Amino acid sequence: MKVVSIVGMTGAGKTEAARVFEKNGFTRIRFGDVTDKEIEKRGLELNEENERYVRELLRQQLGMAAYAKLNLPRIDETLKRSNVVIDGLYSWEEYNFLKTYCGKDFYVVAVWASPKTRHSRLFSRSNRHLTLDEAASRDVAEIENLNKGGPIAMADFTIVNESSLKDLRKEARKIISSLR
Repeated sequence: MKVVSIVGMTGAGKTEAARVFEKNGFTRIRFGDVTDKEIEKRGLELNEENERYVRELLRQQLGMAAYAKLNLPRIDETLKRSNVVIDGLYSWEEYNFLKTYCGKDFYVVAVWASPKTRHSRLFSRSNRHLTLDEAASRDVAEIENLNKGGPIAMADFTIVNESSLKDLRKEARKIISSLR
């Protein structure tokens, strides 16, 4: 069984790419579900400030591979019945943890879009909307605090997502075909 992790900056199109994998037989595991559950558990409002606080707190408490470790039981259970697509691996440490754990069955797909494109998408989306300032601030936090650049740089595949959703889906399907 394969574990494919989708990486990229916020607004690049990771979730859309992961959905293509899901429609092609992979089970999607969204690492951000851990953040959402922790925010709910603490009785906090779901917003960018609280999401950042919880992401960074969990990593302070459990190390930079926290999300890979916290999601490992879900990954292992899912691999008993299907391939896995991880929506939103972030840190270099998560990458190394999963690369070591899964070995040759671990693949990384980077979804890339320019800051201008991503910030416009984030500003326009109805779910988890970010202002342009919040989007720019999140970029800096993800690069400086979450070590996000490494997994993007080490990706096995890269999708440039500067045009249409149709093109993104087409590129994701090409990658799926090459993995079979």
